[in-house]
Amino acid sequence: MIKFSAVNKWYGEYHALVDVNAEVNKGEVVVVCGPSGSGKSTLIRTVNRLEAINDGTISFDNQNIYDKKLNLNAYRSRIGFVFQQFNLFPHLSVLDNITLSPMRVRGIKRAAAEKKAADLLARVGLSNKAQSFPGQLSGGQQQRVAIARALAMDPPAMLFDEPTSALDPEMVGEVLSVMKSLAQDGMTMMCVTHEMGFAREVADRVWFMDAGRIIETGKPDEFFSNPRHERAKRFLSDLRAH
Repeated sequence: MIKFSAVNKWYGEYHALVDVNAEVNKGEVVVVCGPSGSGKSTLIRTVNRLEAINDGTISFDNQNIYDKKLNLNAYRSRIGFVFQQFNLFPHLSVLDNITLSPMRVRGIKRAAAEKKAADLLARVGLSNKAQSFPGQLSGGQQQRVAIARALAMDPPAMLFDEPTSALDPEMVGEVLSVMKSLAQDGMTMMCVTHEMGFAREVADRVWFMDAGRIIETGKPDEFFSNPRHERAKRFLSDLRAH
């Protein structure tokens, strides 16, 4: 579904992504972890071209996403992206936040869009918040609305960029439970997260990044019980100590 081939990214002199080669298969949940500054968020943001790459190729569903013929808006409408900071429209109700893109981008009639939004709000446990505004919701509720908004476009894949790091600890679980249910339904997911319990329980594979490289990949059992790379061992040791 997602393929990185010899991907490099620089910010001036800083080499942020270094020769990244990796694949996310259809229906697979990949968790990307590593220390701060390792390139995790940069990597996931290249998938919908929020960050441009300088070298290499990225393909999504067998399409080169840097093809000059690519319709970028149409392409982005096929990828659900959930941000760290929710990025809901504060002046729109929860319902309108969810229906806006299906109506504007895909031309879906309001009644159908609102029916879909109601179904998605039920799925994320927020049926009673359709007429609320983002400012009236907790952080965990806002993030669940953001997930529902992304799902409203029926994306074949979902990207999560540290979706729980802006939340109070008691709100983290409610967001992770929605992500777990998506994984159980077979959604292709690429998740940058510090939630190692989620990675251990839900991921099909873990990618460990350091200094812009994916230096270790493996099944969660292997990665957490027997990491091979010294940097991964130190990272997990620091987590346990913390």
